[in-house]
Amino acid sequence: MDREHDFGLKLNILSHKLKKHLNAVLAKLGITGVQSRILHYILVHSEREPVYQRDVENVFGLSRSTATGILQLLERDGMIRRESVTSDARLKRLVPTEKAAVIDAQVLESIVEIEKRLVGGISAEEQALFFSVIDRMTQNLDN
Repeated sequence: MDREHDFGLKLNILSHKLKKHLNAVLAKLGITGVQSRILHYILVHSEREPVYQRDVENVFGLSRSTATGILQLLERDGMIRRESVTSDARLKRLVPTEKAAVIDAQVLESIVEIEKRLVGGISAEEQALFFSVIDRMTQNLDN
């Protein structure tokens, strides 16, 4: 296979560059890409229902120890707090703080700017084709 036409390699390189760029931008906010996604999940879902560590583990496919480490950092940095649940003393509900909402808004602004840079010079038609091809590739791997 010709390396210039190795789709998996090209996607991997793009993914790596995007993560690296995102983490560099988010480092200025004191948060990583993974932390920002988890924080956003907690912010959105805690408005409807209680969010627990096991939810974070399940949604993001994380081990208990990895989730614990990430959540401890978010708690240490004042972005979440853990509250006891009256029905089960072992459970701790994850509650976002005001700081979390501020950071989440800043993260969103950063992502919007990165997306603009990412698609710079790419027409709406080319973007639509990209999504169509990516969706089809995803379906191909699912089958």
